[in-house]
Amino acid sequence: MLKVSGNDMGRKWNNIKEKKASKDANTSRVYAKFGVEIYVAAKKGEPDPEANRALKVVLERAKTYNVPKAIIDRAMEKAKGSGDENYEELRYEGFGPNGAMVIVDALTNNVNRTAPEVRSAFNKNGGNMGVSGSVAYMFDPTAVIGVEGKNAEEVLEIMLEADVDVRDIVDEDEAVIVYAEPDQFHAVQEAFKAAGVTEFTVAELTMLAQNHIELPADAQVQFEKLIDALEDLEDVQQVYHNVEFV
Repeated sequence: MLKVSGNDMGRKWNNIKEKKASKDANTSRVYAKFGVEIYVAAKKGEPDPEANRALKVVLERAKTYNVPKAIIDRAMEKAKGSGDENYEELRYEGFGPNGAMVIVDALTNNVNRTAPEVRSAFNKNGGNMGVSGSVAYMFDPTAVIGVEGKNAEEVLEIMLEADVDVRDIVDEDEAVIVYAEPDQFHAVQEAFKAAGVTEFTVAELTMLAQNHIELPADAQVQFEKLIDALEDLEDVQQVYHNVEFV
């Protein structure tokens, strides 16, 4: 069913923490992006998280970033009302310094704006755009859920008791992290909630690199500038990569 480990998956969690810390550093930008994501998810289905799994995932993620209720409510009301903005989901793939791999997910109401901006961010920061499929095959879609106040063995018991199939459980200094298939996201959370755990340090549907690389100091500085430039773009929702920051 699963294993309890700590090295490779733990390194992946470090990259997620790095991304989360970067997003936390600019809360207004994060909140604006969540507003769009909540609106789009609510418009695609019922504006009720219990009837719309995609919306429920976004709202669970929003909690871990402390998105204010007012922003969530505004996006939900807009979706329920006369909001008629049309957003398209786009994925771009590319390479950074020293062959680093990058995936960029965007939500945009203007494709003609988004693609040139993403390409420019790559070109100005030592990277280049790739064709569709050039990078994504080296990443795995993954649900990542973290909790505090439990150890790995206790979390394993919770998952076994609920008969939830997960890939791995990693005991980190700050939290215990559960890695699972994306379709198990809700099952993992419900298992925790049944065990009395209702707060999550992370609740993400992400793309985890199958292998990681380390960059020389100068290349890492340039790569961090690339990631920052991409995340600063209005239409970019998520940026994934295979670099292990040191």
